[in-house]
Amino acid sequence: MRWFWVDRFTEFVSGSHASGVKNVALDEEVVDGYCLGYTMLPPTLIIEGLAQLGGILVHEKFGFTKRVVLAKVGSAKYHAPARPGDSLKYHVKLERTQESGATVTGTSHCNGEIQAEVDLMFAFLEEGHLVDGPLFNPGDLLAMMRMMNFFHVAVTADGQPILPHENL
Repeated sequence: MRWFWVDRFTEFVSGSHASGVKNVALDEEVVDGYCLGYTMLPPTLIIEGLAQLGGILVHEKFGFTKRVVLAKVGSAKYHAPARPGDSLKYHVKLERTQESGATVTGTSHCNGEIQAEVDLMFAFLEEGHLVDGPLFNPGDLLAMMRMMNFFHVAVTADGQPILPHENL
């Protein structure tokens, strides 16, 4: 998966929350082509960026053993468009986990102002349900997390650094 909608992690606390940054650039094809004459990052890709942060938060909580997928956007509110030159500050919080999935709330801020708010629900796919095998090729998720500086900021609930996991 090479469609990253988060440029880097800025904070990650296992089982609790994560933060990251998305810089909106005019050279991204989706920014220029989404709404002709009005350049902006499509709101669905803001949800995707928050879902990428939230999905890794959920995935790490379970030792990277679950096949975590975004199942539902419970709600989404947009307060302002994300335009070229904007730097979006994403924050997600793990609200609840259960046997079949997890819920995460997320916000996006721009220039200190709330830009978007979302409620996300993730499901755990069981082996043989919809797809067989892992959702990523071996090493792909680890490479993605390294590119987004996950291991530079990720800590356990008691503040210990999170190292690459054997399940990655």
